[in-house]
Amino acid sequence: MAGREDEERQRTSGAGEHAGWARELLEHLRPAGRDLHRVVAWLAGTAHATVSLQDGTGRLLAGTRLPLDKGLVADVTSGRIASAALEDRGRHLRLVPVARSHPARAAVLAVARATPFDRRVADIVAHTAQVMELLLAGHESTAAGNRLRRATADLRLAILQLLMVEDTVSARRVAAGLWPGLLDTDTACVYVVESSPAERDRLAEECVSATEEQALVVRCPAVDGHVIVLAPHDTAGEELRSLVGHRPGVFLGGSAPQGLARTAAAYGQAVSALAVARFHPQKAALYAERTRPERLMDPAELHDWTAGVLSPLDTLPHHTRAELLATTRLGLEFTAVNTAKVLGVSRNTVRARMDRVESLLRTDFADLTVRAAVHLALNSQVGLAEPPPGAGARTGAARLTGLLSGPALRTWAVDLLGRLDPDGRDLRRTLRTWIAAGGNAERAAQKLGMHAQTVREHVRSAEPVLERELLAAGSDLYEVVLAHLATGDLDQPLLHGTKPGHPDSPVHD
Repeated sequence: MAGREDEERQRTSGAGEHAGWARELLEHLRPAGRDLHRVVAWLAGTAHATVSLQDGTGRLLAGTRLPLDKGLVADVTSGRIASAALEDRGRHLRLVPVARSHPARAAVLAVARATPFDRRVADIVAHTAQVMELLLAGHESTAAGNRLRRATADLRLAILQLLMVEDTVSARRVAAGLWPGLLDTDTACVYVVESSPAERDRLAEECVSATEEQALVVRCPAVDGHVIVLAPHDTAGEELRSLVGHRPGVFLGGSAPQGLARTAAAYGQAVSALAVARFHPQKAALYAERTRPERLMDPAELHDWTAGVLSPLDTLPHHTRAELLATTRLGLEFTAVNTAKVLGVSRNTVRARMDRVESLLRTDFADLTVRAAVHLALNSQVGLAEPPPGAGARTGAARLTGLLSGPALRTWAVDLLGRLDPDGRDLRRTLRTWIAAGGNAERAAQKLGMHAQTVREHVRSAEPVLERELLAAGSDLYEVVLAHLATGDLDQPLLHGTKPGHPDSPVHD
């Protein structure tokens, strides 16, 4: 009877111990505990052993490296032997295969102890190997999913970059494999959704879901908090607005519908609208929601003037011309670094292309009035792809002074700049001087007799009044520059072919 009681007590004790270590081992399969290094550390402590997990090539995956016979490891991982147990120089060693059914991730678990392996420790090692196999499979699946997501994101960016340089044929060819029909459209809108960089990835996934994968969703390579969405369907705007509406700190800017070859211009429009959205109660704005100066100009005259300004590029091959125009359009909106990131080229390439355009136009992009005029021409080229009625009918060359002298445009300019008049700090004078100084606060401060920081504060104070970003060069600033030119507060820019004394040349005091 006493013997039977001892035997029963041992079985009960063994079952309890098994339940204890099994529960601990299973804890490592919970989502918060899936870590090979933690499993190895647990096994080392539980088995009072030194533990090593390495793949078939000998690369240590976790634990402490043990001196193992390469041939024996190869036999275990290949399946020539089921497992191995041996005693070597006073240590007891056991080798167990892990994920042998998957050659790509086959590994061997090696456990070394100073004492022999009893049944309990042997069971623990065997079950731990099974848990490790599940973890390796999970890691491989996760890694494969991450690689697929990265490849898909890179492909989306590549398509966007092709569209940015007007290579729609290649963009459609690349997109057809994964998103059939996505770019089978004549026009599309570009949206830019802004959030914090930490929220950007989740927001991008929500944009994909909201548009039901019927839009090109790209994490902006230039601005960490921006997601770019190119949507061929009008419904995407409403879907994105609803996505933005209930999220604090998230804003949406959208372009007017543009041809796919005008994606770069549409992107600039979306960024410009985004600046307005930051001041908008609904946190969203579209480019068409605001009166633009080019809309107030005579279309035929604007078309002819634009053709004249950009004519030095007409002799270039189509692809080269499109590449230079797209780069310059973005380069006038953003820094060379950000333009390079958006286009997927080096910043030196961006500068070289813009220098070439500057040379062909025989002008100076350091002058903000020149930049505003060229920006107007580039945007007009996008908006007036087809010659309007009356284009090319005039005998003389169209001039910027004529474009800016129309009553509608002058009224717009007076109303816009007049918003600054009530401020007692004379923001209008500061802004005018700052623009004339090429946006350089130090030079403007010298002319005004104030501190450079005061100039920046005045310009920054003018932004919400004008509902335009000014310190970041781009469409908003160029509109304000055109307003100053229309009211006569700034000298006309010097463009190619104009000479001192010409109506479009600067008037010097």
